[in-house]
Amino acid sequence: MDSVQRVFVERLSELGIHLSEPDKQLEQFETYYRLLVEWNEKMNLTGITEREAVYEKHFYDSLTLAGVTDLRETASIADIGSGAGFPSLPIKIAFPHLKVTIVDALAKRIRFLEEVVSGLGLKDVVCLHGRAEEVSRKPEHRDAYDLVTARAVARLAALNELCMPFAKTGGKFIAMKGSDVTEELDEALYSVKQLNGAFRNTVQLTLPSEGSARHLIVIAKTGSTPKAYPRKPGLPLKQPLVNGAAKVK
Repeated sequence: MDSVQRVFVERLSELGIHLSEPDKQLEQFETYYRLLVEWNEKMNLTGITEREAVYEKHFYDSLTLAGVTDLRETASIADIGSGAGFPSLPIKIAFPHLKVTIVDALAKRIRFLEEVVSGLGLKDVVCLHGRAEEVSRKPEHRDAYDLVTARAVARLAALNELCMPFAKTGGKFIAMKGSDVTEELDEALYSVKQLNGAFRNTVQLTLPSEGSARHLIVIAKTGSTPKAYPRKPGLPLKQPLVNGAAKVK
């Protein structure tokens, strides 16, 4: 364990995360880092490639979810628009019992994620190439997951329609956002109600070294997804459910 990993482990401990097999899991994080840098030379996965920054801004940042929900008591998670695998793959490494489904619309990213899953020897991880609006219409994914996540994908009003249909009644959707979310929260009130959800809380935190602000928005799923949602592909982003202005089409 070098200095970067030592700091990483200390910060995870502050989040209440204690790796069950630290040697194996730290090796998985390191392999993930190497694959990320290697594939980033061929395709645009991240603008962050410096090792210490990846551990903080990607790995640690992903695992801050453990501070707002008990991942030890969570069985299944869906990560929508995962990109390079954040937050779901760092969460899977730290909490190996989780069953993870990753949905991304770009086939190249799915190939990268499959390579990471294989290279790290992860089990119970499914990488799906498809649009969230279509995947969440399938019975095996609709109203099916304990926890749904998305990290820096879209404004919350649109994100709710893409993500909440995956969450089971009694489950949660946690949106991972940046610095200022006040306007987005107000804008998203209508969509949360329409999709049978309820705001629970918003947790603000700061990345330890870099200092950037983060917000974790916790939304409870209070009932099954209405049949009208999600609307056809592309519409949630083009015409978000805002204050009743967007009509169901």
